Amino acid sequence: MNTQNKSILLIVMLWISLVSCDQKKNDKSSDQDSASAISLIAPADLNKANKDILLIDVRTPKEYASGHIENSVNIDFRAGNFKELLGELDTNQEVYVYCKMGGRSGSAAKIMEEMGFKKIYDLKGGIMEWEKEGFKKVN
Repeated sequence: MNTQNKSILLIVMLWISLVSCDQKKNDKSSDQDSASAISLIAPADLNKANKDILLIDVRTPKEYASGHIENSVNIDFRAGNFKELLGELDTNQEVYVYCKMGGRSGSAAKIMEEMGFKKIYDLKGGIMEWEKEGFKKVN
């Protein structure tokens, strides 16, 4: 085999290896996503659902007092008894969670999933995205 053919063969083998690794990675992530109890929810979809749902604002009490989504309850993610307060909730009930931008609510959703909550909706972009899309806060 000449040098040119060896180079082509090497490139093809490398490409096949990369494609197959990438495919396995994608397969694993889609398996994890389908098994997850956590789903992102858009502000418009939360607005439609916001009637008789359990909607938790995980921001601080000061942030909550400055304006929150109607019908929400405040359970501060940073409070020392956060997990204890979550433990009082029914893990079979769908739970909607949000924060300022999505960081704390994402972490809270993971904790809730670990605690056995079956279905958790995390507001994509938090209350900032909620307002950006024209939805109102209440005080």
